Amino acid sequence: MANGIWRLTVRSDFAAAHALRNYDGKCENIHGHNFAVEAVVEGDKLSEDVEILLDFKVMKTKLKEVTELIDHKDLNCTAPFDTMNPSSENLARFIYQELGKRIESYGVRVYSVTVSEKAAQSATYLEL
Repeated sequence: MANGIWRLTVRSDFAAAHALRNYDGKCENIHGHNFAVEAVVEGDKLSEDVEILLDFKVMKTKLKEVTELIDHKDLNCTAPFDTMNPSSENLARFIYQELGKRIESYGVRVYSVTVSEKAAQSATYLEL
């Protein structure tokens, strides 16, 4: 039998304001978004009792813990974005890393995090 992996996906959102430093255009001014977040975790072993990779409730709770750090904030005044540009790319990496810390004890790892400012565009971060 082939070795396989499972990937689970949860979605959430948060609202925040930001201004892109050194950007030549309107986005250099403070503005806000209702950001959408998609987090994907993966693993190769199901629990023996329920035969699930990770409870979706746990995934949603852990993702919410992370997004609450930046929800309804001026990102330019919120660490680490007080020194790092609060771009969708950097938001995706931040959420990936923070979520990873919160789920590592469950025997799964974050596969990717995607952040969208609008439905038509998104930034995805993953580590190879």
